[in-house]
Amino acid sequence: MRQQFFLLSFLLFAAVGIVALFWIHVLWSLLLFVPLFGMGVRDSIQGKHAVLRNFPLLGRFRYLFEKIRPEINQYFIESNTDGMPYSREQRSLIYQRSKNQLDTLPFGTQHKVYEPGYEWLNHSMNPRHIEIKDPRILVGAENCQQPYSLSLFNISAMSFGSLSKNAILALSMGARLGKFAHNTGEGGISPYHLEGGGDLIWQIGTGYFGCRKQDGSFDAEAFADRSQHRQVKMIELKLSQGAKPGHGGILPGKKVTEEISRIRLVPMGEDVISPPSHSEFSTPRGLLEFVARLRTLTGGKPVGFKLCLGSHTEFMSICKTMIETKIYPDFITIDGGEGGTGAAPLEFSNSLGTPLSDALAFVQNALVGCGIREHVMLFASGGMVSGFHLVTKLALGADACFAARAMMFSLGCIQALRCNTNHCPVGVTTQDPALVHGLSVPNKAPRVKNYHERTIESLNALVGAAGLGAPHELRPWHIYRRISQTEVMHYGQIYRMLESGCIVDGEPPEGFARPWFKASCESFGREPGEAVSEAERHAKA
Repeated sequence: MRQQFFLLSFLLFAAVGIVALFWIHVLWSLLLFVPLFGMGVRDSIQGKHAVLRNFPLLGRFRYLFEKIRPEINQYFIESNTDGMPYSREQRSLIYQRSKNQLDTLPFGTQHKVYEPGYEWLNHSMNPRHIEIKDPRILVGAENCQQPYSLSLFNISAMSFGSLSKNAILALSMGARLGKFAHNTGEGGISPYHLEGGGDLIWQIGTGYFGCRKQDGSFDAEAFADRSQHRQVKMIELKLSQGAKPGHGGILPGKKVTEEISRIRLVPMGEDVISPPSHSEFSTPRGLLEFVARLRTLTGGKPVGFKLCLGSHTEFMSICKTMIETKIYPDFITIDGGEGGTGAAPLEFSNSLGTPLSDALAFVQNALVGCGIREHVMLFASGGMVSGFHLVTKLALGADACFAARAMMFSLGCIQALRCNTNHCPVGVTTQDPALVHGLSVPNKAPRVKNYHERTIESLNALVGAAGLGAPHELRPWHIYRRISQTEVMHYGQIYRMLESGCIVDGEPPEGFARPWFKASCESFGREPGEAVSEAERHAKA
C-alpha cells in the first residue's frame, strides 16, 4: 500500500509536470515538480514518522492539521474522538514523554475539579526527594529458585499477531534499554521478542500457543524447553482479560500469516479463537496445582495468573484453596474491565468485567482478610497512562503496574481504530509488510524506553510531593475522590480496608460473608441443584 501511494503521487506530479511543459516554461515546471518529488522520496526513507513513511506527501496533511489547531484541528480531530479510549490530552502526554519533549501544560488544571469522579493526591507541607530512581520489587522470593527483580511499570500483554513484528521488536528492545519487563501476550514467544533482548513474561492462554500439541492441549515438554530461555523471567497464566472476560482471544484470519501459523500451530488464514477456559483444570484446586506444576517445569521461575474479576465467590474459592493447599501463586495480575484489545465483541468490551480500581480493592481485601497477602504479589493492568494512574493503583494495594495501549502510543499509534482490519496506517497492529515497514524500530524503541523512564520519574515526584519516601508507602487515604459537589472521600472510606485475617478468624465482614461461605476448593461455582447451607442462609439474611 505504501508503494502504491508513492507511485500514485509520482504519477500525479509527473502528469502535472507534463502538462506544465505545454503551458508554462520548463523552468517553472521543474521548480514545481522537483521539490515535491524530493519531499516524497525523503518521506519514504525517513524513520521518525510512520505516517509519512507509509504515505509519502499525503501524510503531511495530518501534521498540517496539527500545526494549525485548535481551530481546524478542533473540528477534524476532536469531533471524531467520541468513545475513544484515550483523550487528546492523554495521547499528547505519552507522545511528549516518549520523545523526551516538555510535558508541562499552561493555564492550570485541565479537569473539572467539582464534578463527581475527580481524583487527586493530597500533598505534604514537607515534600521529599525520592532517592531511588528505578524502584523495583522482588517477585518469587518465597517459592522460587530464580526470583525476578521487576520494575514498578512494565509492558502489559500484547501478542505477536495482534501486533506486527516491528512493534514487538521495538517493545522488546525498549524494555531492554529501560530494564523493565515485556509481557508476550498469549500468542507465544516469537523470534522478535527474543531479538529485541528484553526481559519477558511469557503469558500462557487457553490456546497454549508456543506449548501446545496438535490437538490444542498443553505440551509440558515444549513448555519446559521454552521456559528455560534466559530472557523468560516469569510465567503468567491467563484466565481472562479485561477487554473480553469469559471470551477466548481473537486473532482475525487476515493477520494469520505463514509465520504466525507456524509459531501458534494453527491453520493459516483462518480466525484464531482461543477457548474461553483452560482444558488443564476446571477447579480452584486444579488451577493452583497447575501453577505449582508450571513453576517446577520452569526450574523455579515465578509463576502467577491474570484475571478480570467477575464472581466474588469464585475468587474467594481460590483464596480458600490457597489456605488449604498452601500453594500460592507468586503473583496475581488484575486486569480491569476497561482494558483494551484489537478485537472483541462490543458487549464484552463495554459491559462485562469489573473496573480496575473496584477489582483491585476487592482482591486486596480478600487476600488480606484471608491472611495470605504476604505470600502473593499483586499487579494491576488496565487503562494506565500517567504517574498519577500508577499512584492510585499502588495506593489500593498493587505492587506493580502494567500498560498496553499507552506503550502502543509510545510506538506511534495514532488511534486510527483499525486494529482488527489489518490496515493500521502506522504499522503497529498489522501484518501487511508494506505498512509494517513504516514502523522504524531504531527510532521507536528508544521512545518506549523514554516513556517508561519519564513516567517513573513522574511517579517518584508525586510520591515525594506527598511527603513519602518510596512508592510502597502509598495508602488508600492518600487518594481523594469527589463524590458530589459537596462531598469528598478518600479511598479508605470508599473501599473499606479489612484487617489481616478477619475473614478466617471470625465472622466475615459484610460483603465478604456470602462469597466466603459459598466458596469451594472443588468448584468455581455452585453446581445446579446444590443445597444452600445454613451458614449461607445466615450470611444472605
